[in-house]
Amino acid sequence: MNFGITKTIPASRGEAGIDVLYDGTRSGFEFHMAGKPSKLKVGDFVYTIFNDQLIGRCRITELIGGATNPSSGSPRTLIMVDCPGERLAKPISRKGHRGTRYYDGADWQC
Repeated sequence: MNFGITKTIPASRGEAGIDVLYDGTRSGFEFHMAGKPSKLKVGDFVYTIFNDQLIGRCRITELIGGATNPSSGSPRTLIMVDCPGERLAKPISRKGHRGTRYYDGADWQC
């Protein structure tokens, strides 16, 4: 199963900001999304987009509800993932976006 969400890594983080998810220097990472995910569960994936390229994916290990956005106070869910993730040998063109989008993993090729 390849279901999950896509998250865009800001260009301001540079290559190092995406490499830490896939190079073995970290054992986990925290993403977040607004509200409570209706379709997402442990075992699904967070697919990362950087510079309009789908780079790789990390498996979700935990969903932590009840968090709030420090800027707005709006509810959000923390999404804990296992690192290192799987990095694609050849990135897939994918337009970056703000926020979170569900993704069925249809064009994922390991």
